[in-house]
Amino acid sequence: MSPSEATSRSATTAAKPPDFLDPSFWLRPRDERAAVFERLRALPHPEFVPPRLPWGPMANGYYAVVKHADIAEVSRRPQDFSSEGATSILPPEMDEFYGSMINMDNPEHSRLRRIVARSFGRGMAPKFEAMSRQVARRIVDELIERGPGDFIRPAAEMPIAVLSTMMGIPGEDYEFLFERTNTIMGGVDPELAATPEETAAAVLGALRDLGNYIGRLREDRLAHPTGDVITKLVQVQEDGEQLTHQELVSFFILLVNAGMETTRNAIAQALALLTAHPDQRQLLQSDFEAHAKNAVEEILRVGTPINWMRRTATGDCEMNGHRFRKGDEIFLFYWSANHDEKVFADPYRFDITRDPNPQLAFGAVGPHFCLGAHLARIEIVAMLRELLTSLPDIRVDGEPVRLASSFIEGFKEFRCAF
Repeated sequence: MSPSEATSRSATTAAKPPDFLDPSFWLRPRDERAAVFERLRALPHPEFVPPRLPWGPMANGYYAVVKHADIAEVSRRPQDFSSEGATSILPPEMDEFYGSMINMDNPEHSRLRRIVARSFGRGMAPKFEAMSRQVARRIVDELIERGPGDFIRPAAEMPIAVLSTMMGIPGEDYEFLFERTNTIMGGVDPELAATPEETAAAVLGALRDLGNYIGRLREDRLAHPTGDVITKLVQVQEDGEQLTHQELVSFFILLVNAGMETTRNAIAQALALLTAHPDQRQLLQSDFEAHAKNAVEEILRVGTPINWMRRTATGDCEMNGHRFRKGDEIFLFYWSANHDEKVFADPYRFDITRDPNPQLAFGAVGPHFCLGAHLARIEIVAMLRELLTSLPDIRVDGEPVRLASSFIEGFKEFRCAF
């Protein structure tokens, strides 16, 4: 037992920690979740969570890092805390599909990020904004024509359509992407799957379908180049770099799952929060352009679409007074950090005027800060602008049903009325 482990265990013998990687924890009422994290943030050291499964980071247990300051410190020190396997707690047979840059350290990470940033960097913001406005207008027009009801698909359509347009993916393939991402991100929900073996088979099948799909697109763009993002990623760049077939597959899977799933859930969270807080909704509608930027940051803080990322200690080291040993598994819980009372005054209050708002929904400062954060913000603003302009009374209808997942704050049933 390491000294840090002994400290964490002795400090919490009276209250055994829950397993934060168990989806059932995230289905608890939010006040119960908040109380657990408040207790952990009050501890002098990160809590050690005992082993649960015989493979992956759970085989030896892990440390739950829950304070804003601690997550920021770990994130800015990639030399001490490796990102290899950052998003994965899955069986080894799925590793080939999760080898994207989010699960890499330098120099491989910086090389891939440099190639991809040419197509997704901030310089593309004006193009992203024009595209997002156009897509949002179409989605809301179609929602009005369909009438009240399901809101998950309209929310999902925004990132699907924007990213697909950028990559040259035809509209008739949107349903394919929607179904595969639902299978992958919702695979652990017992209502969406049967046995664990069937779940694993379904997720693996969806990953292979996406891999085969982008493989076909790659071959087509190599033979018939266009001006889309896929062409740019597979062509040899001016400096001689390009993405290999496997690198493109992994990046595509990252893009369609992280980019599409998180943005759609942030849009759904936005409607839920504005429905629950009519005063904040009224304030936003009174001058949308003046309040939109801060409103999105607050939606991301309170909603926090991604709950955690994983890190592994590369050697014995110290972090804010806590000692880690080489190989220690560490999980960064962003939902907790985004409600840290030492950083956010009245952290459970939804306030679209909150400023500053150093929320960590896209990760903390460091090499792995989300490359698509600016695109996600643009998409959310565009969708809210169009919704609140064309459907000023749109609201949540009934109680949304949350997805059973430890990784994302998602919904499997979410209805709207207007």
